[in-house]
Amino acid sequence: MSKLILTPKSDQESEFIKDVISKFKYLDITSIKDIDKLEQVIKQFGMIIDQVWTKNTKISKISKHSKQWWTEDYSCSLINYRSSRSLENWKKFKKIVKDTKRSFFDDKIQEVANKSHGPWELMN
Repeated sequence: MSKLILTPKSDQESEFIKDVISKFKYLDITSIKDIDKLEQVIKQFGMIIDQVWTKNTKISKISKHSKQWWTEDYSCSLINYRSSRSLENWKKFKKIVKDTKRSFFDDKIQEVANKSHGPWELMN
């Protein structure tokens, strides 16, 4: 199996965001006067996301070892360790993974914490 991925904080992610913003500028939201027009705009919005996603993502094989936080840097670092089998390269690899996992999961925790404080709670 495989899936399209967009690596966080990568050049592809930056390009994806830039492309989405530039294409959203052309959506005509001034003519939304009824549910049919709203559905048209939402459909266009979805098509823009699909188009830009396909353009900026890459195919990645899915395995039981796939991790959201894994990047090409880790793959290179792991290959480097495997070819040298040096303790120093192993420590570098483990440190990169540890730091990135910590940052990734801190971001996830922050995201969940922010979602639990929706705008309806701020009105009370």
